[in-house]
Amino acid sequence: MEWNDRGIVLASRPHGETGLVVSLLTRDHGRHAGFVHGGISRKARPVWQSGNLVEVEWRARLAEQLGNMSGELREPHAARALDDAVELAGLAAACAVIDAALPEREPHPAMFDGFHAFLLALGHAGWPAIYVKLELGLLQELGFGLDLAKCAVSGTTHDLAYVSPRTGRAVSRTAAEPYKGKLLTLPAFLSTGGLPEDDSELRQGLDLAGYFLERHVFWPHNKPLPPARARFMEALHR
Repeated sequence: MEWNDRGIVLASRPHGETGLVVSLLTRDHGRHAGFVHGGISRKARPVWQSGNLVEVEWRARLAEQLGNMSGELREPHAARALDDAVELAGLAAACAVIDAALPEREPHPAMFDGFHAFLLALGHAGWPAIYVKLELGLLQELGFGLDLAKCAVSGTTHDLAYVSPRTGRAVSRTAAEPYKGKLLTLPAFLSTGGLPEDDSELRQGLDLAGYFLERHVFWPHNKPLPPARARFMEALHR
């Protein structure tokens, strides 16, 4: 059994004296792990940093085995983020959330493309907003997408300001008035496009995505959101 694909490194950990077990999000083979011989060497270790795009080859005798991986670095996103603590925290959070949320060996090409777009946005204005949309895209891929296009009560597409925590559907400001205390805030940049007006609006977007990730993806498996995500939010706050 063998295949070649493009993959984004999600995580790596030492295994044995010189090897690494790496987890990647590949475009055609989904989240996939493999063993890299000599992966902790000075030459190889920079290739397998979280966030890097790698041209990867996987081989195994049987499909269900861990298998061996080899790869060549194509885009060094980890190195690009090293000089900015917030970008590095955002990159670590994205890798950790995707690694923990996606099932193994199930193709999600749209998720791969969205993650790659996020990596290319690092260093440019507005990348944290793209991070929020990446998490919402992850919910969509897993079958828990939010409906933020129109009001669940009136059907209007204007002045959408809240989201039902039960259904994940948007609610307009007027329709929400009687029970807005029970609803989640919908920041304007998620309903009208564009970028957040301030850090508070960005935080609202992260809180919204985090609520539904916890509810639908992590809590059912008795898992918390990855600590890397909390560290990202702390870095943004600082």
